[in-house]
Amino acid sequence: MRREEAVRRFYLENLPDNRWEEDHLEAPCPFCAADASDPKGMLRVDLHPESPFMGYYRCTRRCSPGGFPLFFAKMRGLDPASVPGFDPDREPFVRDTILSTKNINLEITRFQALMGESQYAHFERYGISRPLVKQMEIGYNGRYLLFPYFLEDNNCYAARCVLPERADDAFWHGDAAYTEGDFRIYNAREIERCEGGTLFITDGEINLLTLMQLGYPGIAVPHAGDLEVITPERLAHIERIFLIVNHSPEAHQAARTLAVRLGYKSRILEWPFHRKRGYHLNHLARETGVNFGRAVERMIRESRAFSPFSSPEKEHRLLISFLEREKGKTLLGIPTGFEKLDRALNGLRGINILGGPPKAGKSCFFMQISTEVAKNSIPVIYYDFENGRQKIYTRTLCRLSRLSEKEIRLDQLDDAKQMRLDSAKERIQTILPFFRVVTDRKLGPDLMKRKIDFLQHETGCDFTLVVIDSLHKLPFKNLSERRTGIDEWLRNMESMRDEQNVTFLVTSELSRGEGGRYDRTPDMAAFKESGDIEYSADNAMILMPDWDPLDPISEKERQNTLFLVASRENNPGKVADYMLEYPLWGFREV
Repeated sequence: MRREEAVRRFYLENLPDNRWEEDHLEAPCPFCAADASDPKGMLRVDLHPESPFMGYYRCTRRCSPGGFPLFFAKMRGLDPASVPGFDPDREPFVRDTILSTKNINLEITRFQALMGESQYAHFERYGISRPLVKQMEIGYNGRYLLFPYFLEDNNCYAARCVLPERADDAFWHGDAAYTEGDFRIYNAREIERCEGGTLFITDGEINLLTLMQLGYPGIAVPHAGDLEVITPERLAHIERIFLIVNHSPEAHQAARTLAVRLGYKSRILEWPFHRKRGYHLNHLARETGVNFGRAVERMIRESRAFSPFSSPEKEHRLLISFLEREKGKTLLGIPTGFEKLDRALNGLRGINILGGPPKAGKSCFFMQISTEVAKNSIPVIYYDFENGRQKIYTRTLCRLSRLSEKEIRLDQLDDAKQMRLDSAKERIQTILPFFRVVTDRKLGPDLMKRKIDFLQHETGCDFTLVVIDSLHKLPFKNLSERRTGIDEWLRNMESMRDEQNVTFLVTSELSRGEGGRYDRTPDMAAFKESGDIEYSADNAMILMPDWDPLDPISEKERQNTLFLVASRENNPGKVADYMLEYPLWGFREV
């Protein structure tokens, strides 16, 4: 039997003298204490099969709070096994603290007696009736309205005092121990009443009352930031949850965070974009008056089950946008300026790690690639822990001008060389807006992500090349954690690669072979403390010199061979030979 039919039969069997009215069942309220002068109210049950509140009952006289079938059975003393969907193994919520024997129930009663016409008129401006205010036992202390926070034991230990029309002017009255954590849930007893059904969650007591006036069950927290006190365990037996908070980014983020914890049962009601910041149910109630109910119904209908995943429509738009950007490109990735390297990698993409012996020219190789990329108006962040900002600029100037550093420092140059130097200075000036060198060693993944965002915003480009020289000199918490620190950095690079459209060039040290030499066969095992390099790198390369980098007076031509030792998409093997044109600090592909 379908659940909707089972719930319908349950109420028909347990509510005598019932009658149908559209998709609702009505019967004399069994909870009302009636006399000749004050007849019983009517119990109204929502039995619309597609309603999220199907099975919810409430008395038209508000003699007692409403609820769903399980709570109805409890109030009527029925066998819970007769309730559709009852789980005999369900574990009810139990506090791990012993509640105090001292409460403020009598004070709440005295404060209720102080409610006057002007206080009730305050609630009426939001469409909240006097019977509902009395049902919620709201009081007044001569200046502030008191909203009692009753707990599951039906006692009140603390109340929140709010100045009418000034919700930001508030304080707590009662035991301070009951004003923190999940004690900050207003109308908490509603959770038990809604087991097996649907519940609203909002911020602000007044906003909750506007929903309750329409007949919806719900709870509230004082502010959207307090949503964090609500735990999934507390709402484990609620089938569906509607979240509606004030119209602000902070409140919406708090609602999303709670929805992620609660799971698929959550739905967030969205405000129209044009609404002002802070707009909420109390504003809507005052603006729409008798049409408030229809406005809320529309928001409920338009709400969708919350998902932490982006919508298929958004993913499709992103795919189409990506394909449009890639049209006409001869390379899938970023061109490096080296024809054979571009052909071997199909352009730079993903995480590219380059290993090599000390002084083999890894940094110089990456300086050349990164400045060539920046020349094409592609933003580059160069994290340097090896050479220093001025050395990078000077060597780039040498390569662009075809002059040695010694020549650049001369007071007088012949006309041809001076023209080359002046031209190189102009070229490097056009490069610098897209080429940012960072030497700060106080670096972390979050700071790196923010710098990427800044540069993409400044350049109007939605992808970035990040150069790290070198992997083993990235900041770690302490030296004993270097291996795990490298792996953690690689995980963060993967995240930035995927989420921020970043391509990485990373230099890495090699481990020594026998006799302390670096002449072992190029393979993944050659990387020092390789850890997760073999899993994270989209391309792993090794630059091997055929000259002795540690011989300062070597007269031999400085030729290097670049090997692609591992790749996700390309064939490993020799890429090309590269001649280091010293002292011009540039490589020429042979």
